[in-house]
Amino acid sequence: MITALTCGVKISVESLYRKDLSNVQNNMFFFNYRIVIENKNDYPVQLISRYWFIFDSLNPPKEVKGDGVVGEQPTLKPGEKHVYVSGCDLRSEIGYMRGYYIFEKAESKERFRVAVPKFELFAKLKKN
Repeated sequence: MITALTCGVKISVESLYRKDLSNVQNNMFFFNYRIVIENKNDYPVQLISRYWFIFDSLNPPKEVKGDGVVGEQPTLKPGEKHVYVSGCDLRSEIGYMRGYYIFEKAESKERFRVAVPKFELFAKLKKN
């Protein structure tokens, strides 16, 4: 698991190649990633938006922006965690993702950026 702490918010990520959802013959490789967000601050914070940079070794990179994560904008009290699983497909078997979340302090409405550490997307293919 890859972990980073920014502005009192801890982000932990692990990725998994999904052979069952991939189609190697058509160059479609699917990955799931599980993210744990933990508020280490002594005040509540809300996740407002996300940004992803997705590197695919044989194709142009993609950027994804949007509100919340998997349709949610969770508010985390001090010490609380939010866990979610999402997915990404690549046209090659090697890539990575990195990005950030925009959080807001619940009381002051001040916004700040929290880094999501770079994590590998690597398809483990069996060779004949």
